[in-house]
Amino acid sequence: MAQGQAKTEGRQATLHRMVLPDHICQYGVKAKQLLEERGLAVDDRILGSREEVEAFKAEHGIDTTPLVFIDGERIGGSAELERFLQDEGADV
Repeated sequence: MAQGQAKTEGRQATLHRMVLPDHICQYGVKAKQLLEERGLAVDDRILGSREEVEAFKAEHGIDTTPLVFIDGERIGGSAELERFLQDEGADV
């Protein structure tokens, strides 16, 4: 088991990320990879249109995607996820 994985394994992450026909957000890809590497179950929720992305950002008061929740707790975007995982003792 990887260092830090014990604290995250078995936990549930919800990831909201942008995947448009002409653009895939690389921060969302990175967030998904980090979550999976740490053993979290990922509910990967795709925002598939510009309208869907803009409505989601307005609803959550954010300027960019992705947005990550772990066990219902709002973590934030990719940078916040990295800090959260570091605080949990996982090498990022």
